[in-house]
Amino acid sequence: MMNENVKILIVEDDMIIAAKISMQLTKLGYEVTGIVSRGEEAVRHAVDNIPDIVLLDINLKGKLDGVETATQMQLTANIPIIYVTANTDEGTFNRAKATRPHAFIGKPINNLDLQRAIELTISRLAEQHHVSSETEEPTTSETPFVLSDRIFVRNGGRMIKIFIADILYIEADRNYCQIFAKNQKYTLAITLKNMEEKLPAAEFLRIHRSFIANISQIDEVSEHHVLISGQQLSLSNAYREELLKRIQTF
Repeated sequence: MMNENVKILIVEDDMIIAAKISMQLTKLGYEVTGIVSRGEEAVRHAVDNIPDIVLLDINLKGKLDGVETATQMQLTANIPIIYVTANTDEGTFNRAKATRPHAFIGKPINNLDLQRAIELTISRLAEQHHVSSETEEPTTSETPFVLSDRIFVRNGGRMIKIFIADILYIEADRNYCQIFAKNQKYTLAITLKNMEEKLPAAEFLRIHRSFIANISQIDEVSEHHVLISGQQLSLSNAYREELLKRIQTF
């Protein structure tokens, strides 16, 4: 799988509002997997095409309101919920809190609120997967959010999803690092050391002071180089023995 935009399902029974939200999300660089107006449709859609995030109106009409829709979705998948609401009574709000949403957004929605809610949701997901350590550097807007099988990086003002299996290698560039994925390159304001701490150690290995390699993507190992997708990367003697050992057990 190639890297792709964060997928968001919109559940909103006012089609004018839904269309405006969809336009905002598209401008922010996110992929809208669908717009549905009823809770039952949302539950079916989430099973057939699992989104990364659901933007869900609390006050849906029909058999299932937003809270009941979220409850049904969570029976089959742990999908992050961002509730959208204008005015909600205390009882409904407390029911909504019980579903452990990642954010609430008030109507009318503006771009900045939407962008922040989505990025905070991704950040919280990373924290829940215990990828952050107590000793690592403070998080910045450039710090990637790493989940079990993917990372999210900021690119051109939006959050891009990169599947870890598609990362070829990472190269240091002073206080920056460049992620080389299949057919795409991303530059992040983060040190290679900090990036190394965030990546899953079972799949990635430092092979040189300037390179981290995805072990599964290595095509060839020589005395002083490794070959990944036609690119020759320097291999330090200090890392060579560990690399050979890891390749044999990978």
